[in-house]
Amino acid sequence: MTYIPRLKQEYKDKVVSALTEEFGYKNVMQVPVLKKIVISKGVGAAVADKKLIDHAIDEMTKISGQKAVATLSKKDVASFKLRKGMPIGVRVTLRGEQMYEFLDRLITSALPRVRDFGGIKATGFDGRGNYNLGVTEQIIFPEIDIDKINKISGMDITFVTSADTDKEAQSLLKELGLPFKKN
Repeated sequence: MTYIPRLKQEYKDKVVSALTEEFGYKNVMQVPVLKKIVISKGVGAAVADKKLIDHAIDEMTKISGQKAVATLSKKDVASFKLRKGMPIGVRVTLRGEQMYEFLDRLITSALPRVRDFGGIKATGFDGRGNYNLGVTEQIIFPEIDIDKINKISGMDITFVTSADTDKEAQSLLKELGLPFKKN
């Protein structure tokens, strides 16, 4: 018997039937699916201190469970003392089992740790069925040891779905367990 993440099993068992009922899909393959989750973090101070990128890569690797990579600048900006090819951020792309595991940890343990949490805003959709979520502090993740961090920083989490509209994507993410604010 192989291991199947809880949310992946829940998608097959409940989400597909709920979305088919809501939107009237005639085929199971029409039901939107979560393709990938991209977690990215900008480290602008890395222009002056190269060790900040290493710390950010370590934190992102702990949070996601997958090795993070540095993102490089694409052009020179003299006012920021920035040269082309300098590392200025960190990102990791999660797919498959690791994506569902991260989503499960985000919903069950990280988001409830946000101070005064009342749900996430439903305004982060881009019109093509993708959702962007900004997290202001990385210490909400239980994998991060609060004593060993050198700077509190946020990150962006992008949920890429195969949905055609924002309404379908929001229904998919809501069925998967993302706690949207009630209007």
